[in-house]
Amino acid sequence: MLFNSGYFIFIFLPLLLVIFYLASKINHRVGEIWLVAASVIFYAWWNPIYVLLLSASILFNFFIGYSIANYSEIKSQKRKFLLIFGIFCNLAVLSYFKYANFFVENINKTLHTSYYIDTIILPLGISFFTFTQIAFLVDAARGEAKEFDFIHYSLFVTYYPHLIAGPVLHHKEMMPQFKNKSIYQFNINNFTVGLTIFAIGLFKKTVFADGIAPYASPVFLAASQGDTIGFLQGWGGALAYTLQLYFDFSGYCDMAIGLSYMIGVRLPINFNSPYKAANISEFWRRWHITLSRFLRDYIYIPMGGNKKGESRRYINLMATMFLGGLWHGAGWTFVIWGCLHGFYLAIHQGWQKIKQKFGFDTSRTSLVGQFFGIALTFFVVVLAWIFFRATTLDAAIAIVRAMLGMNGISIPDGIALHLGFIYPWLATKGVIFTPGGGREFTMTFTWIIALLPIIFLAPNSQEIMQKFKPALDQDAHDNAAMAWTANWRWGLTMAFVFAGGLLSLTRPSEFLYFQF
Repeated sequence: MLFNSGYFIFIFLPLLLVIFYLASKINHRVGEIWLVAASVIFYAWWNPIYVLLLSASILFNFFIGYSIANYSEIKSQKRKFLLIFGIFCNLAVLSYFKYANFFVENINKTLHTSYYIDTIILPLGISFFTFTQIAFLVDAARGEAKEFDFIHYSLFVTYYPHLIAGPVLHHKEMMPQFKNKSIYQFNINNFTVGLTIFAIGLFKKTVFADGIAPYASPVFLAASQGDTIGFLQGWGGALAYTLQLYFDFSGYCDMAIGLSYMIGVRLPINFNSPYKAANISEFWRRWHITLSRFLRDYIYIPMGGNKKGESRRYINLMATMFLGGLWHGAGWTFVIWGCLHGFYLAIHQGWQKIKQKFGFDTSRTSLVGQFFGIALTFFVVVLAWIFFRATTLDAAIAIVRAMLGMNGISIPDGIALHLGFIYPWLATKGVIFTPGGGREFTMTFTWIIALLPIIFLAPNSQEIMQKFKPALDQDAHDNAAMAWTANWRWGLTMAFVFAGGLLSLTRPSEFLYFQF
């Protein structure tokens, strides 16, 4: 079931909320059980058989985590063994479903063998509920997970706003909220704020992301088929996908936060205008924030972080981002995407060290420096997204070559005929004019020109809803001019936004992060 579907908006969500509050009047425990049951129904809508996998994962990790937490410090070796065993089992299950086919395929190519296994269907959300529970086991070993109520734990894992595509949750940040009695009583303010954020997210997804999607896919398809791609077409496809992914993931994050806040539960912030980042480190503090937190806390720091010398620091960065790339998908294109970001981070950290060595204040930068930092960061992120999106390495390289001008510049005839005196001048400069494709070319760059100012200049949903702080770890904002308040102007604006999102449901599509 998708957040951007009529079934969810008009049937599932109203029934979930009405039954939740009616059940909570009987007893809070009944309300909790209903939330768990509804979340499982939400998950089962995709493929009921994988509810067994989800249930087994919850039972196993709760038992292991409870056992770890109840061993005294005297029995620290048993705690360590259980932790390693629990993490190993989680990763083994994840690896089987996500990487078995990839592993066998590469073994066959390398050793010229013919091993075969049936294509394994990836269970929806397995990466997210696996990482969430690995974090729980580590927190239990550290003594940070203190509550072991099985119903609360089941809700922590299955809670439907985060189950399919994140955020990756921490036990300690959610359990106190599930114990809070106020969430079991209907609050009109919470519902209104949550619905507003949901409407913003729905509009981003169905209008912006799904609107530009048709102009990204054809370029990557052409590259995978070996077609020659021109300079403008390459940039058009890459920027279209960059914007599609931005609004797709941003829209999902807003919808998840809004759905949760309808009952007064705050999810951690997971997306914060990442294309406004002035360097690659800041980008990763803004993009998929909870995954970045997980990679930092449970991979980078345990490997030594920056505490074991500069060389080791760069190795740790590369290894962490390599694993981050592999987490996103079983393919060499994802590995290269992760390694590119590891390389970017290493370059940035090295540059910071050089600036410090020569006495520059790395905490301050000029407006010109900020501008060029944002532009450079955006460029390298777009370049990496090509490998993230392309189905093959050859297709990714073909698009990169096109963007570097190695295939020349081509313009559809239909566009060229409207260029007047520029037309013959372009011909003398080697520009190629091709038949057809004028409408697609025009629409691609119309969408790009329309959406780029929004990502760089418009306030994000956290800034709009700054007075209510509907997400955990949300930055403070003090711009009252852009802040939502309960008045007729904002009400009318959001009514149009919600209506626009609903009217665009005629072209439903899955969220891109569902595949991870």
